[in-house]
Amino acid sequence: MDARFTDEQDEIRRTLRELLAKRCGPEELRAAVDTPAGHDPALWALLAGQLGLPALALPETYGGAGCTLTELALACEETGRSLAPTPLLATAVLTAPLLLALGTGAQRAALVPRIASGELTAALAIPGPALATALGLTGHDRHGQWAGGGRAGGVQARRAEGGWQLFGQVDQVLDGHSAELLVVAAHTGGFARSRVLLFLVRGDATGLTRVRQTALDPTRPQGRIQLRDAPAELLGGEDSDALPALAGRGDAVAACLAAEAVGAAARVLERTVEYVGQREQFGRPVGSFQAVKHRLADAYVQVQAARSAAYYAAWAAATEATATTSAAATEATATTSAAATEATATTSAAATEATATAPPSATTPATAPDDRAGALALAQALEALRRAAAEGIQLHGGIGFTWEHEAHLYFKRAAGDDLLFGPVHRLRAHAADAAHVFEEAGT
Repeated sequence: MDARFTDEQDEIRRTLRELLAKRCGPEELRAAVDTPAGHDPALWALLAGQLGLPALALPETYGGAGCTLTELALACEETGRSLAPTPLLATAVLTAPLLLALGTGAQRAALVPRIASGELTAALAIPGPALATALGLTGHDRHGQWAGGGRAGGVQARRAEGGWQLFGQVDQVLDGHSAELLVVAAHTGGFARSRVLLFLVRGDATGLTRVRQTALDPTRPQGRIQLRDAPAELLGGEDSDALPALAGRGDAVAACLAAEAVGAAARVLERTVEYVGQREQFGRPVGSFQAVKHRLADAYVQVQAARSAAYYAAWAAATEATATTSAAATEATATTSAAATEATATTSAAATEATATAPPSATTPATAPDDRAGALALAQALEALRRAAAEGIQLHGGIGFTWEHEAHLYFKRAAGDDLLFGPVHRLRAHAADAAHVFEEAGT
């Protein structure tokens, strides 16, 4: 693993940081969260149209930049520094990969290029406060009980003339009040043959009611959606299983969230260090006192450790995705080649069989990534953000506790993400269970 960033990755970070410093300062941030959408459409047009943030991890076939999750995580780190309220997480991290994984060829061709260009924003609607469970971060649910279990509750899907109709309510949807496309997880088949499928619902569909919710973290806007026989389109085919697709996306989502939290933690720590170097007490800067130095040093070490974990998680998720794509392409090529050879000559078939049974070392990464790295990195990053924000509030003194100062926004981001994607102890407990840590210790 080469831990150095490429010139392109450094350029992404530098350009994005400079733009957000100019367009998303404290005053612009407060003005954006007070709008009905919860974000600044002009800023999003710059981020999506000129910088191409939602296109970073999308394939070039669909208008994307063809980069990896690492570049997307670096972009999330910079948006986290300024707490920029944008549809990046809901659109590019949560929803677009599901369209690529489950969508039909026509659906991908119609939707993914519009997401890549920034023309279309999307949101993932998971019934109940179970987004972390659906993504496989805090538990496994092979039957989709978090979606209502086929009984009352959640969102129910039934066949209608010309398609499907959805009925139900989802209370916590990131950017659900403003997204132009909703990907809704719904139960179908009744209780006895219940299955969870994903459906596409247009933002202007009949039977759809949306309202913005009051959230703990105002920089992470959420909406409540109500579906009353709203027309929907099935994502993919009826044989598509949404549960593995959602759970398989969890580590990549956690890596981006961890990078975002690290960016926020680093920024609030920088502001605190700057402030204690200027504020004087007893005739000397507050930052010169040994107790203050120790507190800031401990927070700095925790932030740097979280940054290393977030970078590794992004690399691991990107490596796993690349290996999966390469394996699928290799398998398809081998199958096609074997069929063609069998039709032509027996000797060629023998040669193809020998090639197909060769060891897969050429397409296997030198270092196997850890499929639990994302959840653990997210747990460490959320702890680092909470610690850095708490120190910032206290060391800013009286001003740190005021509504006018920005320190409380960083603390609310840590607490809000802990509620949405955690809590931290469950992230770690699930990773430990998946690794059989306590079973091995007990034998």
